[in-house]
Amino acid sequence: MLEKLFYPKSVAVIGASQNPEKVGYAILNNLIRHNFQGIIYPVNPKGDSILGLKTYPDINKIPEPVDMAIFAVPPAAIIRIIRESIHNIGSAIVISAGFKESGSKGVEFEKELKSLAEETAIPILGPNCVGLINTDSNLNASFAVGMPAKGNISFFSQSGALCTAILDWAIKEGIGFSKFISLGNKMDLTEIEMLKYLKDDPNTRVILGYLEGVTHGEEFIKVAKEVTQVKPVIITKSGRTGAGARAASSHTGTLAGSEHAYNTAFNQAGIIRAESMEALFDFALAFAYQPVPSGANLAVVTNAGGPGIIAADSIERSGVKMAQFSRETIESLKVFLPPTAALLNPVDIIGDAREDRYRNAIETVAKDKGVDAILVLLTPQAMSNIDSIAGVISDVYRKIDKPIFTSFMGGAMVESGRRILNKGGIPNYDYPERAVKAVEAMLKYNALKQTGKEARGIKYPVNKEKVRLIIDTCREKGEVNIPESMAIEILEAYGFRFPKRALATSAYDAAYIANKLGFPVVMKIASPDILHKSDVGGVIVDINDKQDVIKYYYDILSRVKRSVPFASIHGVAIQHMIKGGKEIIVGVSRDPQFGPLIMFGLGGVYVEVLKDVSFRIAPLNRTEAEHMVREIQMYPLLRGVRGELPSDFESIYDSIIRMGQLASDFPEIVECDINPMKVFDSKKSGCVALDARITISHK
Repeated sequence: MLEKLFYPKSVAVIGASQNPEKVGYAILNNLIRHNFQGIIYPVNPKGDSILGLKTYPDINKIPEPVDMAIFAVPPAAIIRIIRESIHNIGSAIVISAGFKESGSKGVEFEKELKSLAEETAIPILGPNCVGLINTDSNLNASFAVGMPAKGNISFFSQSGALCTAILDWAIKEGIGFSKFISLGNKMDLTEIEMLKYLKDDPNTRVILGYLEGVTHGEEFIKVAKEVTQVKPVIITKSGRTGAGARAASSHTGTLAGSEHAYNTAFNQAGIIRAESMEALFDFALAFAYQPVPSGANLAVVTNAGGPGIIAADSIERSGVKMAQFSRETIESLKVFLPPTAALLNPVDIIGDAREDRYRNAIETVAKDKGVDAILVLLTPQAMSNIDSIAGVISDVYRKIDKPIFTSFMGGAMVESGRRILNKGGIPNYDYPERAVKAVEAMLKYNALKQTGKEARGIKYPVNKEKVRLIIDTCREKGEVNIPESMAIEILEAYGFRFPKRALATSAYDAAYIANKLGFPVVMKIASPDILHKSDVGGVIVDINDKQDVIKYYYDILSRVKRSVPFASIHGVAIQHMIKGGKEIIVGVSRDPQFGPLIMFGLGGVYVEVLKDVSFRIAPLNRTEAEHMVREIQMYPLLRGVRGELPSDFESIYDSIIRMGQLASDFPEIVECDINPMKVFDSKKSGCVALDARITISHK
């Protein structure tokens, strides 16, 4: 679909200009200057020739259809030209601004252009973009200054200015790129189409992206998950969606927000999220130049003790591990290192180390089976032949089967050495911490990739028909907050267990029900207008006799009426009290970009204060449910402390996956909380839900 965009045989520049200050001049000049091998057609109604090329007054005057049309003319003219030239254009780049970013008139222009794209099936990049560069075909279809060297990194960006800045950096550093793509307004071609294309692009080894928002979130996850099984995708994301600003009534809705949704979506799709542009390109170099380490054990070779300690500290704080050398490795290091050298990891080969000592040390630790990757540090010393050391590192890398990362620390003295490393395919970082973070990102990618191989979603036998009937009934009545008794019925239909319960509409009815259920009991106000019952004095626990039940019945009604005088009261729910276990919360909040966002954490009234929760997007597989549980800080409490038996984790995983199935089956469910849910140890009865609330939409 996008071959004519990335590998056109002919390009028409509509709005080509003789004026060097015009965008149309810069685009045409870039095509010529960077040796595009296809045919170039300048289009301008004035003049016969621009930059030595025959100029056409109209695209329809060109003797044959063009693979690509680049537009640098006003929006109204673009729409007219495309409409008149449907059969003469294979793909289009709309450089021009003046669309949705410019106001209501621009919004109308963009809608019209989008309709044209859909009608004609012409792939359109932009509008309001810088263009694209494909080094493999010598195509610079942009108004950016310069052309990067050929490489295997591809980059798409929602920000055109960022594209040009990074392009300038790449040229300065000599970093090779395969493709630069400015998405602009993403009217037609979005990050989804770029991911699909770059997945199968033989000249792309690693995909980078800068996004301010995601189009069609659920499809984005699906496509990205397929792409990351083939090659790494690293994205830095700025800006926010409306998810965090939306009013939320449940605990899950309150705690969920756009950042949680994006982090969750990226993780589940196998995307590495870079928290800064610096990290984006640090990670890119690692993936572009080196294979992913087979394990987390990193060996450090340094000519200075301080940087070695900094590296070790950074490793200990990360998901990387300090490699433990075998006795054989230590003995081998002794043979050629001076007596003052440090033989354990980090290996300090002392400040007077020359290239032979570096070679021997790297080759020795590379042979150790307990080493998965090597970080080589260098600080410039008077006796250091930096270029020779860089050459040795590049040479050793070609002979071993383990990745090497470097940190040549300094400025002018190490500059030429860095260039040698770059040519040798060795990623270099200004400081050891950045190198360690890059290694950690590679390990994270490998772990996410393995998790992504597992099928998404486990389907349990459930009673969907019953849930459909309840939701439809509530919708007909105009209810947004489903009554608790119905919410419990919905969750029971999906396999959740609740204690015995009944609704009392009088004090003596409450006493009779409590006696029948068996003491102790819990009493809770039953009202569709009150979601957080404890906040209004609507919950009393651990009641042990009938007289107290009668007394508390009146107390609850009195408190609630004072706090929420206009609430509709259905009565008081009497529920058998479940003692013991640990309180957890399982919930869902529907994110407008990515769909159902499942939450897990320790439950109770303090969940919004502690915020010790984890998130995933439904549907979920078992591994994702396990990771959710392990991610919370209080996970050790669930494992058991001071002689406690561990909680029934299988039952927790089951509850998380069932919540995901419910949310996936019924998109009308906007928010749902089970809080608290009691989980017992492995010798008792798993999980029992104690309270539930469900909010639905009416769309």
